[in-house]
Amino acid sequence: MEQCACVERELEKVLHRFVMYGHLSEESLDELLRYVSELRGQLVSSGLKDSDLDGQFSQAMGRCCKNIKDTVQRLASSHKDIHGSVSKVGKAIDRNFDAEVSAVVAENMWESRERQKCLSESIVEHLYRQGMLSVAEDLCQESGVVIDRSMKQPFLELNRILEALRMQDLRPALEWAIANRQRLLDLNSTLEFKLHRLYFISLLNGGIGNQVEALRYARHFQPFAAHHQRDIQILMGSLVYLRHGIENSPYRNLLETNQWTEICNIFTRDACALLGLSVESPLSVSFASGCMALPVLMNIKQVIEQRQCTGVWTHKDELPIEVDLGKKCWYHSVFACPILRQQTSETNPPMKLLCGHVISRDALNKLMSAGKLKCPYCPMEQNPSDAKRIIF
Repeated sequence: MEQCACVERELEKVLHRFVMYGHLSEESLDELLRYVSELRGQLVSSGLKDSDLDGQFSQAMGRCCKNIKDTVQRLASSHKDIHGSVSKVGKAIDRNFDAEVSAVVAENMWESRERQKCLSESIVEHLYRQGMLSVAEDLCQESGVVIDRSMKQPFLELNRILEALRMQDLRPALEWAIANRQRLLDLNSTLEFKLHRLYFISLLNGGIGNQVEALRYARHFQPFAAHHQRDIQILMGSLVYLRHGIENSPYRNLLETNQWTEICNIFTRDACALLGLSVESPLSVSFASGCMALPVLMNIKQVIEQRQCTGVWTHKDELPIEVDLGKKCWYHSVFACPILRQQTSETNPPMKLLCGHVISRDALNKLMSAGKLKCPYCPMEQNPSDAKRIIF
């Protein structure tokens, strides 16, 4: 996001100038007010006669008016410099961002009611994930989207438990983990053990007064002894230093505060896995992917227009070039036909030949001759109908 950083730097310069101008204005006006007040006091206390007062008053008012005029001009000049900085922000935005992004989007993308409904449902699900339930309900009413209660209920419970964890209250999460113990074990999850571990550490943090309660609570570690023996030994060994304080012992790393952030992430991951949901909101993933892909697509669109080859990209279900979104956005396997150099799709799926080689269906049809097919990688001749579709 180099473009955003560039604009942000220009914006910070403007804000800094505004702050400095505010301080300069206050100091200048305060100084001017003091000068006028002192001048008034001098004129009142001078005791001059009427004949002398006119000349003295004229000179004093002349100096005062000149001082006021100089101050206003100085402030106006400083304010004019701010205008230049503000215009630089606009130029930075124009330089780093293209205002017209619709050129890379099909015009009829959201005309379909089905697509509009899909988008609205994605936004509602994202709002449920973020705990903004009232906003999601308002959107459902205004857009006419009907959300099943069974879809909303898991998010209500998930947000309730996450809110308790952020308040360092482990009880709701422990109750949920115990109720779903077998399903968590099927996922090889360590959530329940880590919740018990964190609760034990919170007892240790209470000092020597919690020693007996900590020993009693240690019984909860028994089901996890086979897989977490080393961790349990460390926890029990820390009891030796309880009298002197865990923070002054070799076990002080047990009190690290980042454990609460970690347990929230683990709970979110495992809870979403049990609910059959992705850990991250599909809307946020799509938005982040779009932000990474948009600059590349704008560049290729500009090149296509400059070279007058607009027929290369017709806004169908494929991109003109590959856009690398990083491994974080890899969710499924992709197969590219080695013959046609094209990515397979629902209408052009990968086909496995009898010899074991895989090509696309379009390539198979093009290589077929007189009802026979010769593999392009080996000399084996075969019947095209024997090819099997592969589903990754």
